[in-house]
Amino acid sequence: MEIILKEDIIGLGYKNDIVNVKAGYGRNYLIPQGKGVIASPSAKKILAENLRQQAHKIEVQKAAAQKRADELKDVVVEIAMKVSATGVTYGSVNANVVADELKKRGFDIDRKIITMRDAKHVGEFEATIHFYKDVEVKLPIVVVAENAPKEEVAVEAPVKEETPVVEEAPVVEEAPAEEEETPAAE
Repeated sequence: MEIILKEDIIGLGYKNDIVNVKAGYGRNYLIPQGKGVIASPSAKKILAENLRQQAHKIEVQKAAAQKRADELKDVVVEIAMKVSATGVTYGSVNANVVADELKKRGFDIDRKIITMRDAKHVGEFEATIHFYKDVEVKLPIVVVAENAPKEEVAVEAPVKEETPVVEEAPVVEEAPAEEEETPAAE
């Protein structure tokens, strides 16, 4: 079933695109919600005329989207999360977290135009921000441990405790006397 989209739907298409969808999805969701209309020959002619008339307006929107994309060109988002000993985060980094972090940096970007797989461990990831039909930005996301320096100090503390254990080793040297008893047991 061919549908003309009336708004952007991430994963399906952008406004004024003609897309093929399953009949049930088109009839039961897109058309009743006002997100699309059936792509009949008359609807296609009306769409072509509207696009021709709005060509200048579309170019202005695309230029504005490109300007916003250029602002994010060299931005790397670093997100500190609580992490378990195995490197797995408590919670996940998703589009909502990325949008909040960008808002803290002064970029007002809607979470709905950000797509990424949920990051559930420490490392580098990539989010895609869809500003306009042909304007997308790949944004690097770095997930780091929230208390990384403190964890290193905690790891060093048991090493210092092991030093007294080594000093106790001479006390354990009395154990060879037990070994002498072992041959006697034969």
